[in-house]
Amino acid sequence: MNDSHSKMPIFAPISLPIKRRLQTAAVLFWMTALATCTTLFFYLCTIKYLWPLIIIYLLWILMFDRAPEEGGRCFDWARRLPIWRHYAEFFPMTLINESDLDPSKNYIFGYHPHGIISLGAIATFGSEALNFSKRFPGINIRLLTLQTNFTFPIYRDMIMALGLASVSKGSCENILKMGPGSSIAIVVGGAQESLAAKPGTIDLTLKKRLGFIKLALVNGASLVPTLAFGENDLYELYGADNKSKTYKVQQAMKRVLGWTMPLFNGRGVFNYEFGVLPRRKPVHIVIGKPIHVEKVEGSPTEEQLKELQKKYIDALLGIWDRYKDKYAAGRTQELQIVE
Repeated sequence: MNDSHSKMPIFAPISLPIKRRLQTAAVLFWMTALATCTTLFFYLCTIKYLWPLIIIYLLWILMFDRAPEEGGRCFDWARRLPIWRHYAEFFPMTLINESDLDPSKNYIFGYHPHGIISLGAIATFGSEALNFSKRFPGINIRLLTLQTNFTFPIYRDMIMALGLASVSKGSCENILKMGPGSSIAIVVGGAQESLAAKPGTIDLTLKKRLGFIKLALVNGASLVPTLAFGENDLYELYGADNKSKTYKVQQAMKRVLGWTMPLFNGRGVFNYEFGVLPRRKPVHIVIGKPIHVEKVEGSPTEEQLKELQKKYIDALLGIWDRYKDKYAAGRTQELQIVE
């Protein structure tokens, strides 16, 4: 059942099936994970008997731990916890794969659109909520995120356990060189694209995104376009007008910090009208056919970059055309490559 302003009450009924309660709890867990882990860390800091261990832990993070740059510390049991199945069922999310993948090769998955916080990427690549390993046996995937996320104690270890690693160039290359099947997933549009996550639209920030294209050419990694229908429908977005003061403040924040937080509204735990939780709307994630890439020696030319980028964009547009009438019937416009 999807959230609907016209058909559903403002507040959640007192009696709801336990299944729905578990789904909401799973999404709430992920949405508050950073705040919860940070609060837990500061609480532990108030216990003086733990200070020696905390000091050692912080020194380890600051001076020695290279895991975020070397594929993280992924645990299969963490990715398979029941909470992630409940998480995917909340929306619900479904995975459609158009082709099998050769486990002897390496792949770079590009996830689009970014949405407000890329909830579909976690279900697809950051857990086994959608059975990625069964769909693509032999593909060892790492979902990449900002290095900043690995500066938060406890939280960093939790996301690494799920298979997340740093999106830095060095991290990408380290993972792709780990052997056959070692692959990465990148939410290509980044913070800029999150500012355009309006329901009923998919505006992709892709024209100037050549870093992952170059990475594919240098490492001979095949590109796999991934399009999530419904990712932008999970929240209402405010300040999307690029002439508004809100938008300008968000752009300034992005320039200084490297990331920004859009002004958005979803639903709450006990109401359907406002809050930070996403709305219950279906998300269909289509993983397209791989684009084979020949490894180039040295630095790729601009012509090589543009040629591969065009193939990639054409593949994304192809996915859109094949599935838009089924999974984006309520769209307000066609998919656009905006910048």
